[in-house]
Amino acid sequence: MKFIFPQNYKFTTKILGILDYQTALLNAIWSGLVFLVINLLFTNLNIKIFTFILLVFPMLIFSVVGINGENLISVIFYLSKFIIKPKLLFYSK
Repeated sequence: MKFIFPQNYKFTTKILGILDYQTALLNAIWSGLVFLVINLLFTNLNIKIFTFILLVFPMLIFSVVGINGENLISVIFYLSKFIIKPKLLFYSK
């Protein structure tokens, strides 16, 4: 069976078909940093687990669900670009 892909189709490899490698790497770095900081600050295991879930889980859910299939890194880039220099563009015919 042969498949014909159009030239403007962007083929990206993904982990388990849902996360691309850049987003997975960003999630791993964020989780590692949060884990290190939590281990330095707290001694109670319940507090460590609660704060880890509170800080890591929303970003993980956001990266899996995403915004219209966009890469999480590009979404963060576009948001930071807008925060630095907000513009409102109106197109008229």
